[in-house]
Amino acid sequence: MASVSTPARRAAAGPRRTGFRRTGFRRAAATDRSRSGGAGWLFATPFLVFFTLFLIVPIGIGLWMSFTDASLTGHGDSNLVGLDNYTEAFGDGQVWQTLGNTVWFTVLTTVPLVLIALVMALLVYTGMPGQWLWRLAFFASHLLPVAVVYQIWSMLFQPDRGMLNGLLKIFGIDGIAWLTDEKYAMWSIALVTLWWTVGFNFLLYLAALQAIPDHLYEAAALDGAGAWRRLWSVTLPQLRRITGLIAVLQVMASLKVFDQIYLLTKGGPNGATRPILEYIYDTGFTNYRLGYASAVSYVFFGLIIILSIAQLKIFSRRED
Repeated sequence: MASVSTPARRAAAGPRRTGFRRTGFRRAAATDRSRSGGAGWLFATPFLVFFTLFLIVPIGIGLWMSFTDASLTGHGDSNLVGLDNYTEAFGDGQVWQTLGNTVWFTVLTTVPLVLIALVMALLVYTGMPGQWLWRLAFFASHLLPVAVVYQIWSMLFQPDRGMLNGLLKIFGIDGIAWLTDEKYAMWSIALVTLWWTVGFNFLLYLAALQAIPDHLYEAAALDGAGAWRRLWSVTLPQLRRITGLIAVLQVMASLKVFDQIYLLTKGGPNGATRPILEYIYDTGFTNYRLGYASAVSYVFFGLIIILSIAQLKIFSRRED
């Protein structure tokens, strides 16, 4: 009887032990995941603290301030004015004029900064002699601070002793008031921006070119494709994603233009180059109207968000 019951008991006890082991493994795995998750949050805590203190909190304060009549002078209490600041912003002619200047600058700079960066990257990638020198030359200007850029180009743009007008006089062309003529001021700033920032886009394109698989070019060469056909059928399609990224980043950067304009022209002549960020700066820190300046900045922020979403939608549809 015992010899019969013992195997039966073992058979009956077997699944229980297996189930216990499986439960133990699951608990151990869950414990490991909880520990790793806790360690992840521990490492992320310093970033989250600074992110909250220096981004989330200022955004919240600025949004609250846009509904008040807060002043930089600090005299008196800030009173809630509701949507009065936003109503004034939409009816302010200076807002729309400076926004138009900002959009015009964006149009002037975005397309050249994408196309010229692509051409520069293709020249280096195709094996042009002295690649290290060209890479350094193309990217070096991006490393300069805006104050140095201002010093260089303010001397080049001088009406009497500037190098640009000196070159024009060699060909019998009268000098141009690069920064003081309304017709040329914005074009001059666009030229400065192109020279200063094209190196960053060049670097992104160069990295994307180096990531294209070689077998695509080998297959195209076996099919008899020449250099131009490989460019149009292999290279450019492979650069579609990075082109979309560069276009979005460039539009965002151009819309936030401030430094070079403020140093070179201070928004002149006659407000022809004044961007909306300079108007926000003058309103808040010169006229001391922090509440109204916050409202204008949030209107501009909303327009940037809408434009960014539209761009991402357009590029995602093209990829599909």
